[in-house]
Amino acid sequence: MAKKQVAEADTPRPRGSGTQNVYTVLRREILAMALQPGSPLDEVRLSERFGMSRTPIREALLRLSGEGLVTTLPNRNTIVAAIDFASLPTYFDALTLMYRVTTRGAAMHGGPAVMATIRERQQEFAAAVEAHDAFAMIEANREFHVAIADLGGNAYYTGFFARLLDEGRRILRLYYRTFDDRLPRQYVDEHEEMIAAIEARDVDLADKLAVKHAAQIVRQIQDYLARELDNPIDLSVQ
Repeated sequence: MAKKQVAEADTPRPRGSGTQNVYTVLRREILAMALQPGSPLDEVRLSERFGMSRTPIREALLRLSGEGLVTTLPNRNTIVAAIDFASLPTYFDALTLMYRVTTRGAAMHGGPAVMATIRERQQEFAAAVEAHDAFAMIEANREFHVAIADLGGNAYYTGFFARLLDEGRRILRLYYRTFDDRLPRQYVDEHEEMIAAIEARDVDLADKLAVKHAAQIVRQIQDYLARELDNPIDLSVQ
């Protein structure tokens, strides 16, 4: 047994596995807001925490920086990136537009025969809502809407929408927090309505449902900010 343990300990990890582990853990903590905006990310302390050299730590932080989740300051210290609340109105303008464009596009190419992936993503979202698992809800919601965009067939739209959804993950975390992570069943039902409109190839209805879906998210976050911030921001979609 001892020889087996020594052999396992001596087995080198695949190159990059340390970086991937650090990246995955920190990314989840940042998106879940366990690491608050502005929190320091000291390479030495992270190296001690994960029990590895600073090289994979630095590589993981570079990946997170590329996603806009961490920021390197002029003094070369790294912190969790702030949420730019001032840019939210324009962000929601773009997000609402992409909800509409991608859902309309899916309705143009829809029908029951091509809905398997979208329905799988919806089942994952519904299960996450039932479990009150905020991180899983964020992931499943992202994959649900990307699957709809994929059906639309425009790779540029899909790529841009995926980027917007990724940038908004922490905002979505705040949104779910307004419900104490107990998201009402109506939001699962809204997805079902969108699926039904896409299957029926009802482009106009799909568009209306996308607008409604975006509007309730904006409204809920605006209410949250009005409670939490001294100077609430008008997030109304123009």
